[in-house]
Amino acid sequence: MASSSFLTGERAVVALFIAWIVFSVPQSLLSESLSLSLLSLLALSVEISVDASSSVPLSHFFKTRPGASSGIFLGAVTLPGVMVSKLIQMSRAVSLNQSGSEELENLQLLYWVTSASCYTVLAYLCFIFYQQSDSKNCATSRCSLSCIALYFVVCCVSFAVKSHCGWYTAAILLWLFSHGYAAVKLIQNILHTFPACASIGEALLVTVGLVIYFGDMLACTAAKSHGYFTASKLVTVPYGIQRSEVSIIIQGLIIGLLLFPMLFKYVLQFLERASLASSRDTVDNHMRRSCVFYISLACVLIIAVPSWMQLVQDFHVHPILWVLDFVLSEPLKRLSLCIYWLVVIYVSVIRFYNISKSSKIERILLRKYYHLMAVSMFVPALILQPKFLDLAFGAALAIFLMLETIRIWRIWPLGHLVHQFMNAFTDHRDTDLLVVSHFSLLLGCALPIWLSSGFNDRPLAPFAGILSLGIGDTMASVVGYKYGVLRWSKTGKKTIEGTAAGITSVLAACSILLPLLATTRYVQNWFSLLFAVTISGLLEAYTAQLDNAFIPLVFYSLLCL
Repeated sequence: MASSSFLTGERAVVALFIAWIVFSVPQSLLSESLSLSLLSLLALSVEISVDASSSVPLSHFFKTRPGASSGIFLGAVTLPGVMVSKLIQMSRAVSLNQSGSEELENLQLLYWVTSASCYTVLAYLCFIFYQQSDSKNCATSRCSLSCIALYFVVCCVSFAVKSHCGWYTAAILLWLFSHGYAAVKLIQNILHTFPACASIGEALLVTVGLVIYFGDMLACTAAKSHGYFTASKLVTVPYGIQRSEVSIIIQGLIIGLLLFPMLFKYVLQFLERASLASSRDTVDNHMRRSCVFYISLACVLIIAVPSWMQLVQDFHVHPILWVLDFVLSEPLKRLSLCIYWLVVIYVSVIRFYNISKSSKIERILLRKYYHLMAVSMFVPALILQPKFLDLAFGAALAIFLMLETIRIWRIWPLGHLVHQFMNAFTDHRDTDLLVVSHFSLLLGCALPIWLSSGFNDRPLAPFAGILSLGIGDTMASVVGYKYGVLRWSKTGKKTIEGTAAGITSVLAACSILLPLLATTRYVQNWFSLLFAVTISGLLEAYTAQLDNAFIPLVFYSLLCL
């Protein structure tokens, strides 16, 4: 009974994913490979301890999404696995003299930041679990403590060998610890602010991603602010690399909108204390609060965010004017693409919304139509206008963040309308408190494309999200729902027929895309492609986590190898 609970399908698939990455690592990345292995072992031991506990002590601290497993193993290794895959790819670029060693150093530091954030959260989970558990001397406890100690040793040795300078190693360790501490505080905040909205693994993935993104922004700002009169290697080497204007605009927009709710909350509290606004639920107060919201949002988007952009990048003009100039630099292609997107979105949204109101069609099938819509929108743009698609993804994510903020705060006049519209397409993973499905689909398609900016010698890697979600996940759901008979497990709904259809459809799409992308001398290893497609298909079949978030990153990591 214990062995059957230990050998779950999700854990087996994740273990194969990590093993494939570890065995692909060159000798120059031995310390990163060893730390990833230790991280995987620690995450697995923590997940087994949490899931096997009858008292479930973590429930005293966090209220997670009902019906989902903890997902700690998958959540902890996904982003570090992505970073190691990127390191392998970048090491090939350095060996071919197609990239500088500074970019490899940057990626190495980002990997250690990512893994340290995951390790610190796992150590925190170990602490609160074993504090409440009676089995303090069990094998998993000893394994967890050993992994934490060995990781710290590997981290110290890795930076000590590279730097030959004690203060630099100490500064790096302090930098890593600050990210880990921020990750612990943030995951606590997320799980308490949005109860029953995510599993621990999903919250861990979001937490580490946000910590990396915010930490990168702070370090980039410090490098640009003090780069002219400081010689700190910690700041200027990893974060002084030239970045594109599009990446700076996306980063500024997203971080500004993520911080905006806190700013708006403080503004409301200040106005209440100054007797300029009331906390009572009245029509006048709703109107006043909505006015404050839109004014504050305009100040953030027009003044605060562009000011940061101009600080870290030489735009020469206001970033909004730069965006207009960028779009109009190729007006025929880019404006035509915008019109095409608007037509597809309008027709699809109106059509699917009417179907959801009047038809008895299963909501899961209705949602898969949006996956197909993503394929029709993003594949032509990724082939013809990849840089413009980067910016468009950032703009779409910014719009989603604004609409979700308006929905949560019930801002007049759009709050109720947005909430009513979103409810037509939600599923069991969404709640009234937080709707995440549209975010996960957009980011699942966008992240592989954003990660592929710069050196990319794997032409299929940017398509990882579009292929796995838009084609594979859609075909698996449709075929499994209509024709599926053989189920992967007695309690699950996923079928073998659906998984086979998803894997076959992705392979067929890859065989069509590869000739279109044959602008390089790269020869596709079909066995590696089959393994990557199969692992992502099996993960979709077995995982109880938010598959739109994990499958594209896993598929992308395997395609980069």
